[in-house]
Parts: sequence; C-alpha cells; structure tokens
Amino acid sequence: MFSQAVMKLIGIGILETFYITLLSFTLAYIIGLPMGILLVVTEKNGISPFSRLNRILNIIINIFRSIPFVILLVVLMPFTRAIIGTTLGPNALVVPLVIGSAPYIARLVESSLKEVDRGIVEAAQSMGASPFKIVFKVLIPEAKPSLIMGGAIAIITILGESAMGGFVGAGGLGTIAINYGYHRNDTDILLVTVVILIIIVQGFQELGGRLMKRSDKRL
Repeated sequence: MFSQAVMKLIGIGILETFYITLLSFTLAYIIGLPMGILLVVTEKNGISPFSRLNRILNIIINIFRSIPFVILLVVLMPFTRAIIGTTLGPNALVVPLVIGSAPYIARLVESSLKEVDRGIVEAAQSMGASPFKIVFKVLIPEAKPSLIMGGAIAIITILGESAMGGFVGAGGLGTIAINYGYHRNDTDILLVTVVILIIIVQGFQELGGRLMKRSDKRL
C-alpha cells in the first residue's frame, strides 16, 4: 500500500491531468474548429473557394502536425515563458498542447465535414443559402456525430501528449510517473499511473461513443 502522502500526490496528479487535458482541448478546439471549416469551405470544390487561403492553411497545419510533440514542447519553451512566465507547471504545458493539437483537430473537423452528403449541400445552395448558413445549418449539424467522435479522439491524444510533460516538470500524472516511477525506480507508482491513464482514456472513449450515438439521427 502507498503512504498517505503518495496517495495525495496521485490525487493531485489526477486533478492536474484533467485540468491540463480539458483546458487544452477546449482552447485547441476553439482554434481548430474554424480552421477545419475554412479548409472545407475554401477548397477548390468548396462552397466559397479561396485557393490561396486554403493553401496557406494546409501548409501551416502540415508543418505543425509533422513536429513530434516532445520537440515542439522544447522549441516553444521561450514562447511559453513569455506568455505564462514559467515553463513549469500545468499552465505552462497547456500552451504547447494547444499549439500542437489545434492543427490536428482542424484535420479531424475537415474529415468530418467532408463526410456530409454533397447532395445536401448542393440542395442548400440551390435554395440560395449563404455559405455561413450552409456551414452552421447543414454541414455542422449533419457532421455532428463524427465531430463528437473526433473530439473524443482529440481528447485522448491530448491526454497522451500531456503525460510527456512529465519530462519537463509540467505536472499531472506524467510528472509523477517520471519523477517517482522512473527516476526513483518505483515500479508500483509507474504501474498505478499507467493504469489510471488507461481508465481515463477508456472513460473519454465511452463518453464520446455514447454522445455520438445520441446525436446520430440514423440510430
């Protein structure tokens, strides 16, 4: 059995992990959602083609998606310090997580919106609907189940990346696993943190699946 101090430490780590994951996901989705929408809207066969903007967005997204998160975490340290004032703690980890996750979410959103039946979009266009109305009255509602599942995948990805913050003392279960499990060679703590992370991942996956089923009009 772990001591009371270790149990308290693990409890704090769980809370910090939820804080980091949910805050990073929320901010990244706020950025990634409009980016994904613009990718679909401005493509060659989109409802409002704008090839230059589409090309720029694709380049930016591809660049950030090609950088491994650990490298991005280190590269962004000066930027993180300028914004947060430190590179340690949960808030410092949120900055690279948001920057690294927003392009990934944009691709998930793009993929979800492209699943919408083209005929529905063309019908809306033939009735004179504006691009704004097509996006928010047709594309997003029709793609809602896929968007929800994509959101669940994004949260799980962010959760996994947040554990890497343990290498720079960013807090959460990742820091506990690295500092106490790895550096102190405490297999029990390492195993417990891994099991907790698996349970959290399964929880997010189950929640995403249930929300998707509720929002799917076909079911």
